[in-house]
Amino acid sequence: MIKLIKSTFFHEPEVKRKLIPFITSAKMLSFGVECERFEKSFGHWQGRKHCIMVNSGSSANLAIIQSLLNLGMISKGDSVGFSALTWSTNVMPLIELGLVPVPIDVELDTLNVSSRTFIEANNKRPVKMLFLTNLLGWCDDIEKISSYCKKHKIILIEDNCESLGTVYKGVKLGNFGLASTFSFYVGHHMSTIEGGSICTDNEDLATMLKLVRAHGWDRNLSFTKQKEMRDKFKVNSTFYSRYTFYDLGYNFRPTEINGFIGNTQIKYLNTIVRQREKNFHEIATPIYKQKDRYYPLRYSHLDVFSNFAIPVICKNPAIRDELVRKSANVVEIRPIVGGDMTTQPFFDKYMPQFAETMGKSNARLIHDQGLYFGNNPELTQKEKQKIIKIFT
Repeated sequence: MIKLIKSTFFHEPEVKRKLIPFITSAKMLSFGVECERFEKSFGHWQGRKHCIMVNSGSSANLAIIQSLLNLGMISKGDSVGFSALTWSTNVMPLIELGLVPVPIDVELDTLNVSSRTFIEANNKRPVKMLFLTNLLGWCDDIEKISSYCKKHKIILIEDNCESLGTVYKGVKLGNFGLASTFSFYVGHHMSTIEGGSICTDNEDLATMLKLVRAHGWDRNLSFTKQKEMRDKFKVNSTFYSRYTFYDLGYNFRPTEINGFIGNTQIKYLNTIVRQREKNFHEIATPIYKQKDRYYPLRYSHLDVFSNFAIPVICKNPAIRDELVRKSANVVEIRPIVGGDMTTQPFFDKYMPQFAETMGKSNARLIHDQGLYFGNNPELTQKEKQKIIKIFT
């Protein structure tokens, strides 16, 4: 079976050999210096001023929404647009925190929201924020979306959990909005087993994210920020300062083990991105030539294409069903991410007023007739040829 991902992390044997002495010698394994070192390294790699490491990409999504609420940048009851084709925990925080999630359709040839689909949806129901998913390494005309959001004072947040390393018009995805979320789950581009982060250039947001990550207290802030917080709320006693909770928060802290693994993996990140891009072109080119079987997908607009998994959108459900049968026990396949979120039971339960609004959408077609198989940097030539044979 050709699995979606082969290893827990890149160069797994080597990393495990390093991990054992680290665990046995570390003075503490809760959040500490390794996590902080990773934050600096990853923020630098991404090209953002601030990186806040958390325990998962899903936590990153929840943390950014809570932080925006805490800062008053959005309010309960506000409408928030989201990519209809996405993962569940991109949408769930919106519902959980009292916002109104508005599904935005995607383009069939990029699987992503475009300025066209967003503006059409926003004209019908204006939103205060757009939570944009950069799906499977792709984007559409995100620079136009960003410009539109700035013009209309709409907060743009990118869920970049599946597009780490993709570059569009000279800019890394994750750098077009106010902030972006990342996942370091074992099956993603870079693994810390479980883990995630939020990147931003906004200092106030970064400070709030650190509060939200750890119960609402100030322990992981700089001394200067701690003093500002304590002076503002007149917390003078060191006895109480460590147990003063300034705003709504959770416990999203990663461990030093996650941080240590991240610090070993980040040096391989450019290699991982290059290999994923190479694999994609080698495998997808012959498959996508089957124009009678698959809808065309466009990716020539991307400077660097850090593909997460290789999708095919079949011309009809019968072709998709045939591929499912042919792949059984040979190639691990899955639906396109979480599919059209408006078809999911949780969305129908909590947002019945939106559950049928998409109709005959591209997101629904992709949900019904699409699938993907893994693209990981450890695929062998023999495995690539086997995949090509099945899908051509």
